Amino acid sequence: MTSFSAERRSLDASLERAGFYPRLVADTVHDALDGREPLSHVAHLETHFERNEVHRHITVLVLTEDMLVITHVDDQQLDEDGQQMMAQVSTESVPVSQIRSVVLSYLYAQPQDYKPSDQARELTLAIAWSGGQRLDMGPAGCSDPQCDADHGYTGTISQEDIVLRVSAEADGMQAVQNAKSFARALRKVNTANPVVPGAGSSGSPTSRRQPGLGARFSRTHHQG
Repeated sequence: MTSFSAERRSLDASLERAGFYPRLVADTVHDALDGREPLSHVAHLETHFERNEVHRHITVLVLTEDMLVITHVDDQQLDEDGQQMMAQVSTESVPVSQIRSVVLSYLYAQPQDYKPSDQARELTLAIAWSGGQRLDMGPAGCSDPQCDADHGYTGTISQEDIVLRVSAEADGMQAVQNAKSFARALRKVNTANPVVPGAGSSGSPTSRRQPGLGARFSRTHHQG
């Protein structure tokens, strides 16, 4: 009888709790792991409503000693009754040595009353490895409400390949803590596997690790 590690069992249990085609998602994740042992994971399920259709999306991040394995599964309704469904699956495996930044953004309620035991109400995890940047732009303004002058534009730049937003209200406090634990594990493994010059996935030289810029996030899906 095959004996699985505690983290492997925890991963499978998380996929079962998510309840989103758990057998399909589990088989996809374990196939992408290619025999590697998971160290930590996050499974994040989202539901979107479009007219009279319901669309669900799950993102599963699994960390191993040398890889970050990302799995996305979406479903699509092919008929009005929802009897004919289709699932779209994608996986990506990123060497941890290529991860350039891990950015965490937190939201705390009533910060004036903060105590060390207080937990963040929301966490956003942004991971970048390709060197791509996202620029959020908007009209600049000033403090004078009567001013109608053109102040140009302002914006923020952030490095991100994937962004996950987890909130206590939508996902539960334990989900926020799980995402935080995953981020800590990722940073630990990433620090032990620094970016190596010339190890970029495109074959071009890779420079030293760069910090993430900015902390404004608007999407929770994979950023291609």
